[in-house]
Amino acid sequence: MLALRLTRGARPAVQLRRLLVATASAGTGFLLLCALGHAIGHPGAPSASLLRLAWCAAPLAATVHFAVAAARTDPGTRPRSGLSALGLGPARLMAISATTTALACTLGSVTALLVFLHLRGDLTGVPFDGAGTDFLAAGRPLPLPATLTLLALVPVSASVAVATALRPRGRAADPSRTERTGYGRFGAYRATAGRETFGAYGRFGARLEPAAHGRRLAGGRPATPEQAQTQAQAQAQAQAQAQQDRGRAGLPGKDSGRPRGAEGGPVPVVAAPSPGVGRAPSGLPWGIAVLAMGLAVEAYASRTGTAPGDRPGAVAGLVLAAVGLALAGPGLTHLCGRLLQSVRPGALRLLAGRVLMTEATRIGRPLGVVCAVLSGAYALGSLHYADGLSVGPLTLLGVLLVTGCTVATLLTAAVEAKQAHAGTTAALLRLGAPASTPRRAAALRAGTLLALFGPLTVVVAELSTLPLAL
Repeated sequence: MLALRLTRGARPAVQLRRLLVATASAGTGFLLLCALGHAIGHPGAPSASLLRLAWCAAPLAATVHFAVAAARTDPGTRPRSGLSALGLGPARLMAISATTTALACTLGSVTALLVFLHLRGDLTGVPFDGAGTDFLAAGRPLPLPATLTLLALVPVSASVAVATALRPRGRAADPSRTERTGYGRFGAYRATAGRETFGAYGRFGARLEPAAHGRRLAGGRPATPEQAQTQAQAQAQAQAQAQQDRGRAGLPGKDSGRPRGAEGGPVPVVAAPSPGVGRAPSGLPWGIAVLAMGLAVEAYASRTGTAPGDRPGAVAGLVLAAVGLALAGPGLTHLCGRLLQSVRPGALRLLAGRVLMTEATRIGRPLGVVCAVLSGAYALGSLHYADGLSVGPLTLLGVLLVTGCTVATLLTAAVEAKQAHAGTTAALLRLGAPASTPRRAAALRAGTLLALFGPLTVVVAELSTLPLAL
């Protein structure tokens, strides 16, 4: 009931994404039912029916990927402070997201079933004078278990993928931490790893700072000069770190407590790099290797067979090339961010490059998938054109479904990245930056990515087409 209320009270943009998820689920369910209809209408050709069913794996994967991306950007199921007291913790919100996704996909599956039954003529008669009923098995009963299994495939897969992607993750334990916090009847208490002697806790000055109380250790013994120097350095580092934290937070009125430099002014604080900026994604070498392997497999498979349909190795090489592009996407996006910040960059280029480097994994992976899908569609289209084959309605529906889902996933990832940097954008506007600065930075990022990934997609598509055309 709560999932239905959240679904009904969501914003129009969220409702649009859910409607797109339902549409993709309807298209995938229709393709699965058409594979079932072909198997019923052609019982003597099980291999062809199995091949049709195997081709439905690509639309299914694209639909599930898009459903996960849409669930990530749903603000209604995002953890907030205070919701745990109402019973809406991270696990409950994850369950609500999975239920909402299952409802949207179930709506699409029901729509696909109604359209399939209408085209078969089970509802109002056979439309279009019975044209194109080869894959509908008109006049033959549909097996109910197989129909329900195929229709439930998309909602179950999407809900499980959403639950896996949004599952609550606990904080990793810090191996350098030597204290553990426990909670008893009278509050919290801490247990340290080192044991103390009897009466050390109540000894005067045992729990105070050693630098302010005669340089004494916790056990009451006087510190040696080396230990005193080490403690002084540790205290100075702690004070410097505290000053840096206050400087990054922008707290007013803290200049009096900052360390002074030689000229009497405050020591300049160097801002720490944003998390994820300095770490480049590790998938770029693997992506290049898999891409090269796929192109090599295609070139080797072109030496055998007389027709492209007789060379399954060429199709396998095409799949490997697509996987390589998807793996190399985050690394290439990180590289675009570094290129933007090179050669005396200005504020706009620095902002655009930092965002690209920070969101390299979030944006680069769906961008690599889009490039892989476009290159594969171009290669398959060239193959059909060279052989004089006509593109059927189911093939066209599958291509449009996969392409549309991948592009929608990329746009949804861009929306998610914008939501993640909403605080940075607000801070820039408070500092007096022009209102057009975020839009100009976004346009600069889009142009940079297009300048790199556009020619790369064309080159990979041409290299994939050459072995298939031989």
